[in-house]
Amino acid sequence: MRLNRYDMLFAAVLVLIFLPFFLIRPLYEAYESFNSAHGMLMSFIKFAVLSTLGEMLGARISRGRYCPPGFGVVPKMIVWGILGMGINMAMIIFSNGVPAFLEYMGYGSAGADFAGNLSWGKVLVAFCVSVAMNSIFAPVFMTLHKITDIHISDNGGSLKALARPIPMAKVFSRIDWNAQWGFVFKKTIPFFWFPAHTVTFLLPQSARPLFAALLGVVLGVLLAVAGRKK
Repeated sequence: MRLNRYDMLFAAVLVLIFLPFFLIRPLYEAYESFNSAHGMLMSFIKFAVLSTLGEMLGARISRGRYCPPGFGVVPKMIVWGILGMGINMAMIIFSNGVPAFLEYMGYGSAGADFAGNLSWGKVLVAFCVSVAMNSIFAPVFMTLHKITDIHISDNGGSLKALARPIPMAKVFSRIDWNAQWGFVFKKTIPFFWFPAHTVTFLLPQSARPLFAALLGVVLGVLLAVAGRKK
């Protein structure tokens, strides 16, 4: 893959998104304050921007263009924003529910370990949270995301995709399950998402959606690799 001016532009966009938060302290403090007060809205924004950029990077790797025909940047951003709120919700549910379940199963200090400073106990509980979320929630999430991708492509990447009902049974049957099951589920979940989200759950709660959204950039690359395996 040869670099071109669009690659430079893409890199510049990433720098412009992140660099001001490192250089301008009041801007970072304003972000922290708004994120604390409006977590779900910020989850929408983070995933809409970062995960869509990840998909664009994946498209560049697999198809040679950041926005190939039918890609649909705006519909993807809106869908990713909604999915991002679902991910934030899942993180809250599993990060509270799994420690309670571990205590129910006899690990009496699970909640305290998870809430405490970094320790092997905290890592163990974070790993359990990651395994539970990625085993129960992630396959459904990934399949729904694939369905919306196909639907957006079927509508030429236009905003009409957001207004038209998804023919679920028809689209479901068109998923490439060799890639979806054989690569996305069997390989990326245990070998990437289990450890990646273990790190996520070691972070403060307010930082988890942002880190998960950053992982969406990695997701775009992984999906591009899966596409090359078809």
